[in-house]
Amino acid sequence: MTEAGGFVGIDVAKAELEVVVRPSGARWTVTNNPAGLAQLQERLQASAPSLIVLEATGGYEVAVVAALATAALPVVVLNARQVRDFARATGRLAKTDAIDAGVLAHFAEVVRPPVRPLPDAMTQSLQAWLMRRRQLVEMLLAEEQRRSRAPRPIQRQIDQHVRWLRAQLGAVEKDLAQTLRESPVWREKDNLLRSVPGVGPVLTTTLLGDVPELGQLNRKQIAALIGVAPLNRDSGTYRGRRAVWGGRAHVRATLYMATLTAARYNPVIRAFYERLVAAGKPKKVALTACMRKLLTILNAMIARRTAWKPPAAVSA
Repeated sequence: MTEAGGFVGIDVAKAELEVVVRPSGARWTVTNNPAGLAQLQERLQASAPSLIVLEATGGYEVAVVAALATAALPVVVLNARQVRDFARATGRLAKTDAIDAGVLAHFAEVVRPPVRPLPDAMTQSLQAWLMRRRQLVEMLLAEEQRRSRAPRPIQRQIDQHVRWLRAQLGAVEKDLAQTLRESPVWREKDNLLRSVPGVGPVLTTTLLGDVPELGQLNRKQIAALIGVAPLNRDSGTYRGRRAVWGGRAHVRATLYMATLTAARYNPVIRAFYERLVAAGKPKKVALTACMRKLLTILNAMIARRTAWKPPAAVSA
């Protein structure tokens, strides 16, 4: 039994989940399937741990996180880079599933990233998707078992149904992942954005909620989408002043306030702003250019799934 108030790390693989608890050192393994998730959920609910952490691992973790979150367990999804840096800092250079789970549990115990519970409506939505996923998995297993005992003409019919069920399962898992990644439990993007000096919770919430295209567009496209790309006002020999307009005004307003802070405390944005002002640019123009640069940096970080590093940010 996991001790009450413990810190749980879960290393997620396609077939199994390795679980380690601190400070007791308890560890166990469950299968990464509906039966194993039910066992994991029941065991953790009985012990009421203080915090459960795991990494984003390319999709294998989606059902795990959904099962824990809908059970009102305190789960947090971490950026893998954070965990690797923590492991190196604590001298854990070897890598196995059990070691990785132990590092995650240690991270939870030392760092204690804040838990953001799911809203009730999202909990109900995830529960519905999980139930549908279980139904499809059960139907697939039943059909595959029937196929082994069926005559050839029936096997062909079962094969058609199995292909349809697998397509439906893939669609459900895609929708489940999308729903979960829009939740406050899914911290990876939020952590990446907040690693930038000058970027706070208001901007990250606005970007993650109102700019789902972040990380999917190039620098020019994202600037035009938000409305921070300078637009020409030329006609014949007339050359008007460039201006920004259009786009998502409420996002732009939030980005403006964050840029005011970044121009003071973010070394890259501050140096860029000072260079523009020294070159004779009006301060408002320089600040608008900084808005675009900050947005470009954030867009590149989400696309590459990398945390803030000034040299990389400058080249973004």
